[in-house]
Amino acid sequence: MLGSTIDELNVHAQKSSKKVATLLGRNLEPYVRDVMTDLAVGTDFENSIELIGGQKFPDIVAKKYYGIEVKTTTQNHWKTTGNSVLESTRVDDVERIFMLFAKLASPIEFRCRPYEEVLSEVVVTHSPRYLIDMNLEQGKTIFDKIKMPYDTLRKKENPIRPIVDYYKSKLKQGEELWWMDAENNSKASNIVIRIWNNLALKEKQELKNRAMVYFPELFGNSSDKFGRLAIWLVTREAVVCPNVRDLFTAGGKSDYVIGKKAYQKVPRIFLNLFDNVPNIVETIMQTSAFELSEYWETKTTEKTKLFDWIDLVAEHAKKFKTQNI
Repeated sequence: MLGSTIDELNVHAQKSSKKVATLLGRNLEPYVRDVMTDLAVGTDFENSIELIGGQKFPDIVAKKYYGIEVKTTTQNHWKTTGNSVLESTRVDDVERIFMLFAKLASPIEFRCRPYEEVLSEVVVTHSPRYLIDMNLEQGKTIFDKIKMPYDTLRKKENPIRPIVDYYKSKLKQGEELWWMDAENNSKASNIVIRIWNNLALKEKQELKNRAMVYFPELFGNSSDKFGRLAIWLVTREAVVCPNVRDLFTAGGKSDYVIGKKAYQKVPRIFLNLFDNVPNIVETIMQTSAFELSEYWETKTTEKTKLFDWIDLVAEHAKKFKTQNI
């Protein structure tokens, strides 16, 4: 049934991509319900497809036993934050749940897998939630990691305890588990607080690239230009960096040649930018305009976000004075 549903939805995605692309969030749920209802005619599922309203889990129920949780993303990847570990809103009598995931970035595509097979980690918003990865390999789920089946965990009186114990066992010296208890914070964060020096070089560079995208003020000379970055590292990435300034100033100024012009004493952050342009552009393109607008504190769009970022960097960079020869 679900295989046929995914096939039909992918046909719709090809034939009516503009319409399908508008089906964000809860707008997709009745659309999927209607497709399933049509396909159920003449099968054991006929007249059993039900769209569940409100904040219940999952979104669609078939024969009062099977559930379909619907997720969407407008970005070109297959990951998102999922449902609460506690499952306090789970529909009664539903025993088998499947994840139906819609990637609404071009090319639009639908996928479906058993729910427990795509839950890779646990992250924290105002409560512990599963992290969904539709490309997750077999044997890599959070349930494989804690060595406890999904159906066993979800039926425990305190399903969070085995997860806490697992992450606690993985802590490095100086790390602590933490709990982000702000009700209005919907951004997922790592459940473990880490020290910058403990991160792998690749992750450090990725975070620096994202910082250069999210905080264009880093390219200026304001005395507090590292403030938002420091807060972001802790609250969004769960990383503590004792001296954020060093991330972009270590190594000091250096000369740099562009074309036939040589620039003297170029600040280190610009050298970091020049060395990582492709990855930085990719980060911009993979981040939604809505999220970038929040970071930049100014409106941007999917079509203009790259040029808007260039303009913001250029505006802050004017405050630096370099010499050319």
